[in-house]
Amino acid sequence: MTDTCKINQVLLSLGANLGDRRTTLSDAVEALRQTGTLQNITASSFYETEPFGVKEQPAFLNIAISGYTALSPHILLLQCKSLEAKFGRQKRERWHERELDIDIIYFGNEILDTPRLTIPHPQATRRNFVLVPLAEIAPDFVDPNIGITVRELRDKCSDECKVTLKTH
Repeated sequence: MTDTCKINQVLLSLGANLGDRRTTLSDAVEALRQTGTLQNITASSFYETEPFGVKEQPAFLNIAISGYTALSPHILLLQCKSLEAKFGRQKRERWHERELDIDIIYFGNEILDTPRLTIPHPQATRRNFVLVPLAEIAPDFVDPNIGITVRELRDKCSDECKVTLKTH
């Protein structure tokens, strides 16, 4: 396997619910840019979101970003995990607090299912905290598994967790 591949558009979901959430997310986007992991980054607005799964925790702040990379999906995953660690991410049970969470939602039109990485992200189409910010920046991106746009996925999503635009 090589470390690079053709240039692909990638769509990522970022979230945090501990510490200075807005600064963490902004700094993470800047780190993705400065390290050359992603180029031509477009970021969504900030959205405050009700926690999914475990409700007894602080609200999350989420964004979606679109960018372009020549990295392979697995190398991009390693870069994202490294960045999470740099921002102090601790290992916790599923759906618990996070200093920083970065998920690869789409990697071009790739469909990948390995023990370490599944693309498109297997839960993304069922999560408002992913789809609402994603639809802001890439409403016409077509899910390669389902063949419908992110906007349509957002409109059909049955997730009842509240997602609120955070203007300050």
